[in-house]
Amino acid sequence: MSREYLNDLNAFLAVAREKSFTRAAAKLGVSQSALSHTIRQLEQRLGIPLLTRTTRSVSTTHAGDYLVRHVGPHLDQIETQISAIGQLQNRPSGTIRITAADDAIACIIRPKLSEFLRKYPEIKVELNASLKMVDLIKERFDAGVRMGEHTNKEMASIPITSDVRFVVVGSPSYFKGRKKPQNPSDLLQHNCITMRLPTRGGIYAWEFEKDGEELKIRVDGQLVLNGSLAVCDACLDGIGLGHMPEMVAKKYIADGRLISVLQDWLPFWSGYHLCFPHNHENTMPFSLFAEEMRYTPEHS
Repeated sequence: MSREYLNDLNAFLAVAREKSFTRAAAKLGVSQSALSHTIRQLEQRLGIPLLTRTTRSVSTTHAGDYLVRHVGPHLDQIETQISAIGQLQNRPSGTIRITAADDAIACIIRPKLSEFLRKYPEIKVELNASLKMVDLIKERFDAGVRMGEHTNKEMASIPITSDVRFVVVGSPSYFKGRKKPQNPSDLLQHNCITMRLPTRGGIYAWEFEKDGEELKIRVDGQLVLNGSLAVCDACLDGIGLGHMPEMVAKKYIADGRLISVLQDWLPFWSGYHLCFPHNHENTMPFSLFAEEMRYTPEHS
């Protein structure tokens, strides 16, 4: 069917269903004279009358009735499907790939994730737990979670936590018969659970600050791990002292299963950020995810 018929057929259906040029013209937002001209053109192209007009009413001819019954439903279906396409803007879909350390996934993303997935059932989220500072574009990640000090101008970023600090903790069983460290150098006398950084392969140095004095202590111990959650578990098992984001140990400190030490040496750092390529925040469905994760003070 020629495309020029579509608008004319829709106009005809409006008149046939309303049984009035006046009501149909109002519905279509055109003048009665323009609508009459459109119907006459359609009848001329088809070579057959479609409407019977009187001074008081409008009715369909046999040919017009045939179009209403057999063509009308197809045009209605087209309109329905076009409307459905428009509604896709309100039902975003797709897959979001995020890379983050295990602690960030567990303590920052996970608490907000269930509500996000409930609101957007057609969005899939893939989380990659890793300490590695990957090239987001090369590895095809939509975003990565990084500490504020690791953000740069090459990537856009939004804060997803307030400022954070790292704590040094051990279990009551570990401290039984041992003196608690009073300053960072005392850690050299303790069995410390260390972490190996994947990017450079070195053991992470614990950082401290007090009254403007900054210290980096390269601790040692029997166990080397590659994630804060695993370090926390080892601390709970009484293996040694661990250094981790406070958010990981907070509930265990609160219930007494872990004891925080060197508290006056623990500085605050710029919090976690969601980092992503510039202009990526304007793409769906990532923009929705970013807004869900964005930190606001009232949600702290």
